[in-house]
Amino acid sequence: MRWTPGGLSSDVEDRRGDSGGGFGGGGLGILGFLILLVVSLVTGRNYIGAYFSSGGATHVQQSAQRPVSPQEDRSAQFASFVLGDVQDTWTQILARDNIRYPRAHLVLFRDYTRSGCGTAQSATGPFYCPADQKVYLDLGFWDELKRFGASGDFAQAYVIAHEIGHHVQNVIGIERKVRAMQEQKPQARNKLSVAMELQADCFAGVWAHSTSDRDITNQADIKTGLQAAAAVGDDRLQKMGRGYVTPDSFTHGSSEQRMSWFNRGYTTGKVGACNTFAGGGP
Repeated sequence: MRWTPGGLSSDVEDRRGDSGGGFGGGGLGILGFLILLVVSLVTGRNYIGAYFSSGGATHVQQSAQRPVSPQEDRSAQFASFVLGDVQDTWTQILARDNIRYPRAHLVLFRDYTRSGCGTAQSATGPFYCPADQKVYLDLGFWDELKRFGASGDFAQAYVIAHEIGHHVQNVIGIERKVRAMQEQKPQARNKLSVAMELQADCFAGVWAHSTSDRDITNQADIKTGLQAAAAVGDDRLQKMGRGYVTPDSFTHGSSEQRMSWFNRGYTTGKVGACNTFAGGGP
């Protein structure tokens, strides 16, 4: 993938130097924090993140910043480049329909941080929060992506483009309509969630189409994007995690579905080709 490192844009919030240094004001206390840390390490469950999510800590003091490796610095700059290119592309696409595109922010963090949707934790992976219009990403997720069988710059670019796809859904009103339908029809919650995720994959493909037109990517890059889409399919993750698959519990779609919709967006380059709801949704 062709790109030039150039620092972080104003659309990136770098919180990687923030970490819990102590608690006060009726909070957990340093001893309680150490106990939770030990229990988390022993059990493998993130009790510290759960504590923050519940609002138990009243405030967190910032500790000294941890060093950033050259590889991590490159990853941050690459994420900034992709974010900017994806958002520039959607600004142009939506302008054709006289829709103003408000730029989302990308929050880079380590371990955990606050978001408009609760606590963001590295264990949950990248996500978009419609409440504050920000994408949350712990760059350590790229190591997990490699473990799932997807590596390379464009595999990472696909993830960011997918999350910005959710921002596009928010901007044009699809996100709100789907959430309302999920409240009205709880039995269709998972099916609607899958349609939302697959549409974000398709939107990522629409952006990928534009990168090919501009010679930023080639067919080898697109192949890694498809591998990334397959790597995070519900069936693949369930098989890896528990050894069997339950399609009724899917919330993001199968590997085949995710690859198919990404490829549809890529080959057509058209937003109209991304109707994953097929008459059953907005």
